[in-house]
Amino acid sequence: MELSGDCEDLRKGNKGFILHTQRVRLAESVIWILINSLLLTNFCLLSENPTRIGLGVMDKIIPLFSLNEKVALITGGYRGLGAEIARALAEAGAVVYLNGRSSERVEESVKAFRAEGLDAHSAVFDVTDEEASAAAVDAIVESRGHIDILVNNAGIQRRSPLVDMALEDFKAVIDTNLTAAFILGKAVASHMIKQESGKIINICSLMSDLARPTIANYAAAKGGIRMLTRSMAGEWASHNIQANGIGPGYFETEMTQVLRDNPEFDSWLKGRTPSGRWGKPEDLKGLAVFLASPASNYVNGQLIYIDGGLTAVV
Repeated sequence: MELSGDCEDLRKGNKGFILHTQRVRLAESVIWILINSLLLTNFCLLSENPTRIGLGVMDKIIPLFSLNEKVALITGGYRGLGAEIARALAEAGAVVYLNGRSSERVEESVKAFRAEGLDAHSAVFDVTDEEASAAAVDAIVESRGHIDILVNNAGIQRRSPLVDMALEDFKAVIDTNLTAAFILGKAVASHMIKQESGKIINICSLMSDLARPTIANYAAAKGGIRMLTRSMAGEWASHNIQANGIGPGYFETEMTQVLRDNPEFDSWLKGRTPSGRWGKPEDLKGLAVFLASPASNYVNGQLIYIDGGLTAVV
């Protein structure tokens, strides 16, 4: 078979071609060495002096999650998941108001926050009282000039088989877990609409989608707050207000103590949850900051579960 003229020329210059290829490979190796050296140098600088993180792109990302100069009200924020969410917002720079009905317990939490160097204040009122709730929100705005974040976290639990459940117990759970979110949402929205900005985070639950025996009142309330979240988004998004929900799975809190003390349920939960454990309150911190920050400005009307994968598998 005859070779074309071009191929014949290539064969004659084969040694030159091989030498050229070797030079290209050597140049590529040198470039990779330089790149890796630069990356290592930057890593070392960041390790020695974290304030130089601006050497990379993080200086553009971090401000998206900053809550500096933001004012947040967290209902039920003096204990449990509410306290951990409040702590996360404060650590991100927000001024936080911890709500509860007991002055003593709220003040105790405020002192603990301040001992950690966080800017915390008390907001003692009953979230089921419309007048008291509106007055508390107005007082915060009068003091700070604005309110930027509301976390509807307050909740109670009263267990009973549905057929035996007292109307009083049903109403009490609905009032605290659902109606209060409506009351506080209205109160803060009147200010957020004027500001043309605001974040509302409603604490939902696995029971926003699922049900279990003896907690029909709780499931009804949490299912309702999911739809309330969507309604808030639908009506207030045009005012640059984002309303979203966090759906915690089974977490280590006072409310779940009776379940954690039950060996059978504890074993079932750990086996049913892909992560193989109960949630810890601090597991909520990252999502709470995200939903309260500019990073979530185009996220609206969503319910995001933090459940170790429980709702993702059959």
